[in-house]
Amino acid sequence: MPANATSRIVTIMKHALVALIVLILAAAPLQAACYADYKAKKDNPLQLHYGVVELPDSACGGTGAAQSVIAGRLRDGWTLLQVISVFGQEGLNERRGRAGEFFLRY
Repeated sequence: MPANATSRIVTIMKHALVALIVLILAAAPLQAACYADYKAKKDNPLQLHYGVVELPDSACGGTGAAQSVIAGRLRDGWTLLQVISVFGQEGLNERRGRAGEFFLRY
């Protein structure tokens, strides 16, 4: 095979690879961050708290998907009672005050 033909094939392959990478990146869903608000408790003595957590993309499908993620993150004797809702960035500011020290803590 002549050197020009080999060079042309390599150039075509490079362009094809770049085009493939661009297509893969364009096809990947652009996920915005998602969050959940929840209620938790601690016993002896009984304590309750309301909190907000950031979720991984895999748990953004609803309260059921978020439940195991949140339950697994709680520490210091806290037990998950209820996932109230899953929401996007737009819901953070309105929940910040109510969550207090439990805003994005876990």
